[in-house]
Amino acid sequence: MLRKELMLKKDELRRVCDGSAFAFETTEDVKEAAHILGQSRAVRAMEFGLEIARPGYNIFMVGHSGTGRTTYAKKAVRNKARDEQTPADWCYVYNFEDPSQPRALTLAGGKGREFKCDVEELEKTLKEEIPKAFDGNEYERQKADILKEFQATRSQLLEQLNKKAEKRGFALKTTNAGFLTVPIVDGKELPQKEFAKLDAKKRQKIEESSRELRVEAAEIMRKVGQQERQAREKIRELDQSIGLSVVGHLIEDLQEKYKENTAVVKYLTAFKEDILDNLQEFKSADKKEKQQNPLAMLAARRRPDNRYAVNLLVDNGAADGAPVVVETNPTWYNLLGRVEYQNQMGSFVTDFTRIKSGAFHRANGGYLIINVMDLLTNPLAWHALKRVLKNREVRVESIGDQQSALALSTLRPQPIPLRVKVVLIGNPQIYQMLYHMDEDFKKLFKVKVDFNDDVDRNAETEEQLAWFIAGQCRREGLRHFHRDAVARAVEYSSRLADSQRRLSTHFNELGELVYEADAWAKSRESDVVEQQDVDKAVTEKVMRSNRLQEYRQRLVKEGKLLLTTQGEAVGQINGLSVLSTGDYRFGIPSRITANTFAGRGGIINIEREIQLSGQIHSKGVLTLSGYLGQMFARRHPLALSASITFEQLYSGVEGDSASSAELFALISSLASVPLDQSVAVTGSVNQKGEIQPVGGVNEKIEGFFAACKLQGLTGNQGVIIPDSNKCDLMLDQEVVDAVKGGTFHVYSISRVEEGLEILSGIAAGQADDQGKFDDDSVFGKVQQRLEEFHRQQQQRSDEDKK
Repeated sequence: MLRKELMLKKDELRRVCDGSAFAFETTEDVKEAAHILGQSRAVRAMEFGLEIARPGYNIFMVGHSGTGRTTYAKKAVRNKARDEQTPADWCYVYNFEDPSQPRALTLAGGKGREFKCDVEELEKTLKEEIPKAFDGNEYERQKADILKEFQATRSQLLEQLNKKAEKRGFALKTTNAGFLTVPIVDGKELPQKEFAKLDAKKRQKIEESSRELRVEAAEIMRKVGQQERQAREKIRELDQSIGLSVVGHLIEDLQEKYKENTAVVKYLTAFKEDILDNLQEFKSADKKEKQQNPLAMLAARRRPDNRYAVNLLVDNGAADGAPVVVETNPTWYNLLGRVEYQNQMGSFVTDFTRIKSGAFHRANGGYLIINVMDLLTNPLAWHALKRVLKNREVRVESIGDQQSALALSTLRPQPIPLRVKVVLIGNPQIYQMLYHMDEDFKKLFKVKVDFNDDVDRNAETEEQLAWFIAGQCRREGLRHFHRDAVARAVEYSSRLADSQRRLSTHFNELGELVYEADAWAKSRESDVVEQQDVDKAVTEKVMRSNRLQEYRQRLVKEGKLLLTTQGEAVGQINGLSVLSTGDYRFGIPSRITANTFAGRGGIINIEREIQLSGQIHSKGVLTLSGYLGQMFARRHPLALSASITFEQLYSGVEGDSASSAELFALISSLASVPLDQSVAVTGSVNQKGEIQPVGGVNEKIEGFFAACKLQGLTGNQGVIIPDSNKCDLMLDQEVVDAVKGGTFHVYSISRVEEGLEILSGIAAGQADDQGKFDDDSVFGKVQQRLEEFHRQQQQRSDEDKK
């Protein structure tokens, strides 16, 4: 085996954190982080977004779940809101001019409840004082005088009518239809039969007198009606005069109290006028009778008894600064509010007191935080949010009105002006989708707060991670971490980031580690979380999720998954891939084989032919043709047919991390040079023969190491990785110890030639000026085979021409 200098040393396989470098013994001595770990860009963007108060400068926080987006959003927004002015209260009141459109009133923060109490007290006082005012003797006397005067005038007019009738020879009788004239003959009333026996001339004369009398009667009755209306108007004026003596000063006192608020003063004026117009409800309303009388209930629907109430929609009296609302279920109604209905006599009825606030109402003058996924999964909620932000007002509407072709009669509350900063939280995919698919999005959310998935690992960020752990322990009442346990947590964070140079900012997973390490420390009855507790938490977390990994390892052990970790083979190599079960990833070794023969079919990717190959994997295989052409087709075309496949692969394959292994297998087949089966390979290759970095390098190495353990470690086994992946190594301590003991190896390469020499033990070869390789080199053997294929192909072509 050549190129032993490419073997990595144990110190290169894992970046260890030295707990003694920390200036504390346990996290109890550590302060809590003032800012979120490693998100300086996001913090600056958030500070700008919260500071600028212009339309459209709402905030979209972009990041993956578990990076602390929501926690930071709440903290940053609440810190900003605490120093801001408390916004106004909002009330809905009855619209005396148009009851279907309740009016919105705004009052200074905390004054809404006071106004509601004032109006309730006013109504209570009026219900007590108005009946008292009308129970007095003076009122009854004045009312009796008006009625007496009317009765006298009415009697006088009716007496005049009777005299006119008597003079014309008629008697007047009162019926439901009015007055009936009856002729008088010889001092007696003439029956209808007798009237019919009279001669025509006499009947005509009587009928003519009757018509004239009816005309005079109508005129007199018109005067009676006029006198009656005048009497009622006098009684009404008397009622209003007495009512005003009770109502006037009470209303004026409230108007004086709220004189700075013109809308409230105007409402109180309408309030007073409605009371004076409906004094009868205060004087003689029998509520029990009204409840039992269906007609009274029907009237109450048209003119509700609670029309003098105040619906306090938003009360900021207890607020400390601007409101911060976190809406976890952003439905249409939860955002915009709703009008509730009540069943009465088989019908659903409502009034302005049943208007309920939505998140926008409560956040008015402050901040509204929403997870965008929750928003998009609720029907029409996204459209509701956009309309509110564009119009800068909140309308309480039914979602049915947006979809129904039938216009229903309902309340249309006056819209409320809106001033709010919306903070949406989502992942990068949703942000890109909205940005490109919704033309309003970029106008409404102009501030992007982008969260990193990881951060540079240095002494400062390691210290900040200790701050995070200390804060978690204090908030949740957990055991504090020893500094060696913190060091292990730092290493775990690097493993999550798949880099020695980075720390993960997925605080959800780091928080889980803190919880679980605390639980294992508790099981030991320890007061402090030690390094062993962190190790135990990591190990147990893997155990809970690695059932499928153990199943595959059992198949390898039983020989059902064909895998060779010893010996040599031509056209065969161990490739590495990563399998994810959602909460757990692990590496799996797979046998890759290649067959080559003369022809012009090129390289056939069997997975691609049966549609098991993803686009990136297919690209990786096609890249091999470009590399072979550059290396070996300078003097004549490639006359090559080849097939490459992942053996025992029954599901799809994606990614180009196996392209270097496929190339090595292809070259081995062409050169008839056996490859060492104890060494597995991962790495992408380009057309120039450079080895490119891949993902999941830790899982891949550990996966092959586990397979080698099952079949027995020989001291020759190892994995080849791209040189640019060295900084990503955070291997399990067992693998590091095996490398230290010389029973396992990790190699890093940057070119195809280096990998070939490790796998074959033969020099790869270098071309001369004519492009010819040494015959004993790997490339020389490939060149010879391809030239042979070319001659065979040329010979067939010549024979076909003959």
